Amino acid sequence: MSSDNFGFAPPPFNAPDALVQLKRQLRDLKLSERGSRFELKGRAVVELALQADHIDARIAKRASMTPDWAAYSLKSSADTRTFFDSVKRQMNKWSADE
Repeated sequence: MSSDNFGFAPPPFNAPDALVQLKRQLRDLKLSERGSRFELKGRAVVELALQADHIDARIAKRASMTPDWAAYSLKSSADTRTFFDSVKRQMNKWSADE
């Protein structure tokens, strides 16, 4: 019988390290960091909050002064990559709207 387990588990999610890496990636996208928020042209578009074992993240649906937020709970490296990909998609959408 074949098993996809291969005898090992993925490494545990390290939320503080993942937060540092995610912040670096967001700055690389030219977003300005202001405390726990990241801004695009003075408008808050991403918010991050470190919890004990995960990261609470929010992304603005539209770049506006009072954005409507979509909430994410990042509990694994895959969740973090998915969230970052959605930020990049939203940035493309925001730049196309200008």
